[in-house]
Order: sequence, then structure tokens, then C-alpha cells
Amino acid sequence: MPDYRIRLATGDDAAAIAAIYAPFCEASVVTFETVPPTAVEMRSRLEATLPARPWLVSEAGTSIAGYAYAAPHRVRAAYQWCAESSVYIHTDHHRRGVGRALYHALFTLLRELGYHNVFAGVTLPNPASVRLHEAFGFEQIGIYRSAGFKQGVWHDVGWWQLALGEYSEEPTPPLAFADLLATRGTPRFEADGSARWPE
Repeated sequence: MPDYRIRLATGDDAAAIAAIYAPFCEASVVTFETVPPTAVEMRSRLEATLPARPWLVSEAGTSIAGYAYAAPHRVRAAYQWCAESSVYIHTDHHRRGVGRALYHALFTLLRELGYHNVFAGVTLPNPASVRLHEAFGFEQIGIYRSAGFKQGVWHDVGWWQLALGEYSEEPTPPLAFADLLATRGTPRFEADGSARWPE
């Protein structure tokens, strides 16, 4: 089994990330996107995300085995302490702990940034994704019935929520990811996703 290494994504990872994501658009209902984004579009998404929130990749040798990132849950101000998580793994690297390690690293960073909740939408049925999320303590909070039509069928989407810590009565706005890196430096990640910050 290859050694996996988690690191922050860069724009140069866009083509590999787009290649991992494309089959999920074309041949599955995991995502409701139907047209795979090009590498140029993926680079734009990645570079738009990174100043505000983390985007991570897992490397296996010189190739990208998977990636995870955080997106805003909603854009209105009172939602600013909430993020949505996504993780995608290349089919060659399923069932090797890649998704678990990426999520561990992602949630560590979101806590550092000051987020209080993470939400995850899962097209149902998807028992592997449900197991992954519930292993981290996500709890199912509802189902959007027949929320998306893809591949000739209407699909339900289940929603799961993870509380990242205590709820403050006077929360400060989450830090931008770029600001965290500027003050703490770039973390290094262990194989399981644990983060080590420069001293």
C-alpha cells in the first residue's frame, strides 16, 4: 500500500483534482453536477476557496489520491460559523483511510479557524459516506426528498451535522484561512491527518 501524505492544495493540483472529480459528475449521483469542470475551472474554484477556507490533497507518491475542502454553508452573515465539507477519493485509493485522514485534517483546520458547525449533504443511499461521516460524530438532521434529478431518477439528499466545539454566547467571526497561515505558518500533517504547526 502506498504512503499517503496530506498537504495544502495549490492551483497546480487542479488538473489532477478535476480528473478525480469527473467520474463522479458523469457516472454517479454522488454530486449533482453533471458536466465535469475543466482543469481551468477547477483551478479557479480552488484559488477562490483557499484564501478563506482550507482545501487539502492526499498524495500517493507523485499522484493525487483524493482531496477535501470546506465551502460556505450559506452566504448570509449569521451562517458564517458554518461550513460544508466535501471529500472525493480516486477509485484506486478507496478503503485505505484516505478520506478519513483528509477529514481529520480538514476539521482540525476548521476548529482553528473558529467554525462551530460542519454540514454534509449525502445523496442517498450511500452507506459508505454515511459511515465515514458518522465515524466523525456527524448526526443526521434531515432529508431533502427528491431534491435532484440525475441519470433518469429523482434522488433524496440526507443532511448531517457535526458540532466542532462549544457554542460561544459571543462568537468572534471565523478567521480567513490565509490569515491563519500568515500567523501560525503552514501546518504539516501526519498520515492520519493530525496537524503539526511550526514552532
